[in-house]
Amino acid sequence: MTASFEFFPPRTDAAWNEFVASLPEFEALQPSFVSVTYGAGGSTRDRTDALVTRLATDTTLAPVPHLTCVGHSTAEINQILQAYASRGVSNILALRGDAPRSQTAESADFRHAIDLVRAVKSFNEARHHPDQRGFGIGVAGFPEGHPETPNTLVQMDHLKAKVDAGADFIITQLFFDNNAFFDWKARCSLAGITVPVIAGVMPVTTLTSLKRMAELAGGTRFPAPLLRAIKRCEDDAESVANVGIHWATEQARDLIDRGVDGIHFYTLNRSDATRRIYRTLGLAGRVGSAATGNQIR
Repeated sequence: MTASFEFFPPRTDAAWNEFVASLPEFEALQPSFVSVTYGAGGSTRDRTDALVTRLATDTTLAPVPHLTCVGHSTAEINQILQAYASRGVSNILALRGDAPRSQTAESADFRHAIDLVRAVKSFNEARHHPDQRGFGIGVAGFPEGHPETPNTLVQMDHLKAKVDAGADFIITQLFFDNNAFFDWKARCSLAGITVPVIAGVMPVTTLTSLKRMAELAGGTRFPAPLLRAIKRCEDDAESVANVGIHWATEQARDLIDRGVDGIHFYTLNRSDATRRIYRTLGLAGRVGSAATGNQIR
């Protein structure tokens, strides 16, 4: 089993310095890998590159950069992949991403995540050498559905197509209902999807973050028991955080007990909640390492 974190590149110099100073706290947890987001519409492209470089060269954390279709030509994608390969990056998370308002999907060489999967696969094949491993390719999964594709059968067809095109593992959108995840995972198996599926978990630490999640993760269902527990203590910020961390801890415990391939914690760049969950579950130093070869292991 793997356990991993998601980071986003801080937008300001002050936030950057604060986050970099916290990296040893994440290192101490010894995660399998850490993913680095690209930002809506590719808005943090340069900072993503800078953070991946920092992680790869100055820490023990294994970065998995997000790579999105938005605004990229084939030549640019190959250039980015070559740069990541030279830094020892082993895995890429291939996503469609959100196009900037000024750009239509047709204005770039890539319209869908599957096009990006194929491009990374082609890059791997073009540079194949006995001493070189190609990138492991990850894609996104949506246990509670994708807001732009209400038809769940079509959603599964799209996911299967990405796997057939070369995806090696799946990281899911965050969710709070494990039963929904395991039902979706069973449907993946029925569709012939056998690659590892890593479950996305995010502890609610503030009411603001809860509302933000509802906006960003369209379609995510917040179970009534979680909302009820938060409502009971909504005027006490510390109690809200305790409720969210407890929920995420028990959610992760249940996932582990039921044989999940991995858990991906959406950290919002803060280590406290993740440290508490890790400590309770005894995960530090006991999870699988980052990818070796073309698959997260």
